[in-house]
Amino acid sequence: MTAYQHLERRFARIAAIGNAMGILGWDMQTMMPEGAADSRAEQTATLSVLAHELETAPEVGDWLAGAEEDGGLDGWQAANLREMRRSYTHATALPADLVEALSKATSACEMTWRSARAESDYAKLLPSLREVLRLVREAAQAKGEAMGIAPYDALLDEHDPGARAARIDAVFDDLAGFLPGLIQRVLDKQAAEPPVLRPEGPFPVDRQRALGERLMRAAGFDFTRGRLDVSLHPFCGGADDDVRITTRYDEADFTKALMGVLHETGHALYEQGRPKAWRRQPVGQARGMAAHESQSLIVEMQAARSPEFIGWLAPVAADAFGGTGPAWDPDNLRRLYTRVERGFIRVDADEVTYPAHVILRYRLEKQLVAGTLDLADLPDAWSAGMAELVGVTPPNDRLGCLQDIHWPGGGWGYFPTYTLGAMTAAQLFDAACKAETEVKPALARGDFAPLAGWLRANVHEKGCKPASADDLLTEATGRPLDAAVFKRHLETRYLGV
Repeated sequence: MTAYQHLERRFARIAAIGNAMGILGWDMQTMMPEGAADSRAEQTATLSVLAHELETAPEVGDWLAGAEEDGGLDGWQAANLREMRRSYTHATALPADLVEALSKATSACEMTWRSARAESDYAKLLPSLREVLRLVREAAQAKGEAMGIAPYDALLDEHDPGARAARIDAVFDDLAGFLPGLIQRVLDKQAAEPPVLRPEGPFPVDRQRALGERLMRAAGFDFTRGRLDVSLHPFCGGADDDVRITTRYDEADFTKALMGVLHETGHALYEQGRPKAWRRQPVGQARGMAAHESQSLIVEMQAARSPEFIGWLAPVAADAFGGTGPAWDPDNLRRLYTRVERGFIRVDADEVTYPAHVILRYRLEKQLVAGTLDLADLPDAWSAGMAELVGVTPPNDRLGCLQDIHWPGGGWGYFPTYTLGAMTAAQLFDAACKAETEVKPALARGDFAPLAGWLRANVHEKGCKPASADDLLTEATGRPLDAAVFKRHLETRYLGV
């Protein structure tokens, strides 16, 4: 076998371990008995170590060097080799003792965060969070040196290959100058409209599930290669050709679960649509978390909250739940699904205010990693940023800097992907509607097929062949990420501009 063939065989084995871990993780969050937690932790830790050892073994470095020297690869193989090298560089950049120290520190910090958040006691979290940040800086420095990039860029690259702070700064600064004024204009417009009515329940779970599954099928979800279940926190996981999504139900409010199902369906369509011949290779994976988030948001935000789709959904939902009256009117349901409010909590934020929450976190974590902001000063910096960007000041740390698990859990450099994904979704939807004139008319019939087909060809089946999310977006839309498209979408939807 050639060096490249050895690599393909090795990475296929690593992918198979990842698939097994995906199913174990799904089971843990949906149906595993509580008493199995310790055993499951040992199983997943063992598989994780095996995968890491397979990837970082000395022969892998030799094979990479040999394959890069041999050449003679086609386009997909060359892109696969590039992605193998990137993954190998990330995996080998950190010494084993630092990986172990980070794992222990984040586990301890997560546990402390749970109680500190419940008690709104940032001081309780500070010592363990300080240790996590110290180790994150050390890891960022090591990865940055290995990749020849800045430490914070190395953290970004873990989640979104090719992402760099200089590029994100320009895009986010543009948005930050635009959002506060937009939020106020939207709130003024809403204040002049009739009050939004909420459909009254109860909404039985079995009917919610049936409606959710109907919409999943309409979006293109293949139930022969996936399923829908219930968990405390909705997610998309599983394995190749076995994509598991979850939601949670509230019998007093069907709207959240329904959009949650559509959000996770967007993720699932990406997973089900990845290039079949390359699914067990690095090049066959999704092109980073911003691209993945764009696929959930193009289904939930761009398509399912569009006036065309809600015009179809309103009578279908009313029929499903036996609803009558003005609360079920399409215009009322549209205004309910596009309601804008200033709030403290990111995960509860609407499409207009959400990017402001993300920009704040991005700016703060950049300063924390660089050492220009001390963790002791985080609560005050958070409050000042919320006042500037969202227009509210958190009354306590539970509603402020203690609300997210990302930093205690070691997820530094991840926050930007949420808003980069929203912007990417807007740009892809705009391009899809221009390329396929049936996209919106079909949504008005509850049919996602034209949109799903365009995404399959222009995003899902591309895998990681494009070198970065910007390259993927340029191939699909003719230009890299452009904040103007997202801004125009928000003004059109929320102001009628």
